[in-house]
Amino acid sequence: MRIQVLVLDGVFDIGLAAVLDTLATANDLAGDGRSASRFVVERVGLRRRVQTQQGLIVPVEPAGLGRAPDLVVVPALGCKTPETLTAALARRDVAEAGAWLRHRAKAGARVAAACTATFVLAESGLLDGRVATTTWWLAPLFRQRYPKVELDDSRMIVEAGRFASAGAALAHLDLALWLVRRRSPALAALTARYLILDSRSSQASYAIPDHLAHADPAVERFEKWARRHLVDRFSLEEAARAVGTSERTLARRLHRVLGKTPLEYVQDLRVERAVHLLQTSDGTVDEIAAEVGYGDGVTLRTLLRRKTGRGVRELRVRN
Repeated sequence: MRIQVLVLDGVFDIGLAAVLDTLATANDLAGDGRSASRFVVERVGLRRRVQTQQGLIVPVEPAGLGRAPDLVVVPALGCKTPETLTAALARRDVAEAGAWLRHRAKAGARVAAACTATFVLAESGLLDGRVATTTWWLAPLFRQRYPKVELDDSRMIVEAGRFASAGAALAHLDLALWLVRRRSPALAALTARYLILDSRSSQASYAIPDHLAHADPAVERFEKWARRHLVDRFSLEEAARAVGTSERTLARRLHRVLGKTPLEYVQDLRVERAVHLLQTSDGTVDEIAAEVGYGDGVTLRTLLRRKTGRGVRELRVRN
């Protein structure tokens, strides 16, 4: 399988290294007996000189030369805030990257991107009408910029036809391992053992709900009200009145910023609180359920599993 890794200026060092090292490890472990599982990996760039976020020079081949790849991987840009990412997306080389990705996709290549590189892929228009994920703390910006893309930022990896996207930062590892798994599940399992990589289907347990809420004043007011009334039966009417808006407007703004209904966001806050209590107290599941607004532990267990991908025992081990 021929893979081209598109390296843009200011690439996130760990992201680039995670993709390259995981694929190299898989190649080393494949050995002669599994040559069909090996990857031919090429670093390509749109400029002669490419520099990482930390100032390291990356040797690259011109993106337009060589054999057409089976798959293109785009590692993240080293941007941490909406402001720095917005500025990066306005660069000329990012626009050229979008055109190059469209050309490669038209020629039949699959395209995968991780973390902030999902924005580069979305800029190209290739994700329009498809489901994608992105780094969780930039989800409000993604929804604002790309309304034609169906964002599911709770997932670590989303495959939509010939395109794949991965979540935040170290999801580069998940993406690289996913690529190996597509080729050989056995080789992926062996690679994961050597690199001590756990399987993570969701990034929901890593998200910080109040961080996301700060993207909109009304959503932030709702978040503060919801935390104060976590144990109460949820009422959209009371929430809207407290925030100073209509129920419809509140629901619309929650969906625009977070992609969730008000009740779904309250559930996120309850899960966040429940996980904290599981890891910092000796309370039973029923006791913790009562503290976050549920009448029994069964409901809480189901919600924890659905939202975090982990059961109570797994969450408590992380204490």
